[in-house]
Order: sequence, then structure tokens, then C-alpha cells
Amino acid sequence: MTTLNIAGRWIGTGQPTLIIAEIGVNHDGRLDRALELVHLASACGADAVKLQIFCARRLMHGSSEFAEYQKSREHASPTEMLEKYELSDAETKLLVQEIRRLNLIPLATPFSVEDVQTIQKLDLPAIKIASPDLVNWPLLKCAAETELPLLASTGAASMDEVKTTASWLQGWNAPFALLHCISSYPTPSEAANLCWIEELMKTIGVCTGFSDHTTETITGATAVSWGACIIERHLTYDRNATGPDHASSSDAKEFSEYVRLIRLAETLRGLPGKRVLEIEQNVRHVSRQSLVANRDLPAGTLLQETDLIVQRPGTGVPASELPAVIGKRTTAPLRRGEMLTRQLLRHAA
Repeated sequence: MTTLNIAGRWIGTGQPTLIIAEIGVNHDGRLDRALELVHLASACGADAVKLQIFCARRLMHGSSEFAEYQKSREHASPTEMLEKYELSDAETKLLVQEIRRLNLIPLATPFSVEDVQTIQKLDLPAIKIASPDLVNWPLLKCAAETELPLLASTGAASMDEVKTTASWLQGWNAPFALLHCISSYPTPSEAANLCWIEELMKTIGVCTGFSDHTTETITGATAVSWGACIIERHLTYDRNATGPDHASSSDAKEFSEYVRLIRLAETLRGLPGKRVLEIEQNVRHVSRQSLVANRDLPAGTLLQETDLIVQRPGTGVPASELPAVIGKRTTAPLRRGEMLTRQLLRHAA
């Protein structure tokens, strides 16, 4: 599996999970609210903060429709709704500065070629591609040409579509990771399909993560157990606030617990390479079993299986060597209950 370097931080197997707090449009179009969310992300233990950069009228066609979770009586059209959540370039620049001041990694999702250019001007270290744009060839090509790492969500995409996009990015020599995602807000627990993380990793062979739209606090940790090396989750100041994403986001208390469980999952996951740990040595010593004489055995006895039993501790000839011991002769007499040693054995003549 390939690794990524984002802002000097390596992402991949054996590395700490990159936890991204997605602000999205939960700032309600207000700079002060966005700054509040940035500070919440820092306090909750996030590693990165992700913004969305878009121009509603550039993005939306006149025939565009609301997604089910976006519907409300407040706005006449999706364009009108999104316009409410736009931040100016100056406001976005201030946000990025504050994210960096708090030693967090600033990331952003572009929705048009012009938005990619804004990301370049902001000197961001990576680009997040939203699920609907996994098949947006012009946007992907423009993003790839920046030579920045790309984090591409795979929600509502077939595996064939994921393979096609991966082939484009690989053909452009673009460094990228895939984020498993379910494009439903919020995502029911039974639809999370976290096993797809491993499937993506094995099929495409790149660093894989999870963009989480569930409301459970354990899903991030479970995703890490499935091999996710990047976790993204929406952060809000109030899950009951009015807006399209608040209900599928975590508030500060939930996000803090979410991060804690991810870090615990990392600890439980450990490092690859099965071996005997130092903390296991005592139990290994006292609880494994050794070969012991089952009766008095004169010197020169040709050992048979019935001549031996196995007993703790594991300080003599291991029980695992019984097949190799059968057919050897004793070099000295053994009393019943005496532990066999290698010095007491020789090959039969």
C-alpha cells in the first residue's frame, strides 16, 4: 500500500491516523462561527480542518435540485441556499491562517477549476475531492496538475467508477488516497459498510480512509480497525442548528470522544509483525509445558510416547518436540516425574 506525505506528515500503515474535522457549511456563512469551529477542532484533538471552497452560481445549473437532506422551506433553490454559505476569499484566507496558527493542517474541497486555483493561492498541502466529483474528469485533471496529494471520497460510486478514477490519477502520476464514504446524511449504522475500506485498499492498493456521515461515536475507531489511515467527520457547534449538515455532524463533546476512541483503536491495533512481547515472557515461561518422564526410565531406554507426559513449566524440552524425541535413547536414567533435557537424549544406534 502506498503512503502519502501531507504537510510533512506521513499517512499510511503504522502511522497515526489523520483526523480531519470537516467544517463544511456548518459555519452558516459567518466568519466568526467558522473561527469558533476551528478552535473547537483544535480543542477536540483533530489534526486537520477542512473547508469547502465554492461559488454557488458557478457550481449550480438553473435546473439543479435539492438533495433530500437539504430540503427546507427557507430557500427557493439550491443556488440560493448555497449562496448563504459562501465565504469570501479574504475570510477563507483568515481561516487558513488561524488553522495554521493552531498547528493544524488546513485542507479544502474545491467544486470547480477556479476553486482549485484558490487552493493553490492559499498554499494548502492537499486537496479533498468530494464524492460527487470522483468522476469529474476536468476537476480531477486540474487538481492532479497541482501535484498536491488528493483525498478522494468514493460515496455513491461503483467499484468500476472507483477503478476508472484511480487509473486516471495513476496515469497522471497524482499521489492520492481514497476515502470510503456513504453519501447519505446521516448514514444509518447498518449502511456504513466499513468492510469496504479493506476492499478498496486491496483492490486499488492505495492509502484508504473513511469519510464518516454516521452519528455513532465508535465508527471512526472501527474504521481504523479495518485499516483506515484517514478519518473525516463533520464538526458543528450545535447538532440542532438549522442547516443541511448539522444533524449529521458531531458537536464538540461527541467529536472529542470520537477522537479518543480512534486513538484507543490505534493503540489496540498495534504494529504488524507477530512476535513474542516482553510482557508475555513470564506467562510463556510458567504456562508452557515440557516433556516429563511418566515412569522410571533406565539409561539407554528407547523412548516411546507412553514414556512421557507434558507438564508445566516450559523450562525443559518443549512439548512441541515430542514427535522428534520419540525413537531417541536416554543417556542417563530418569526417575518418574523428572523433566527431560536435551543432554539426556541421543539418537538411537
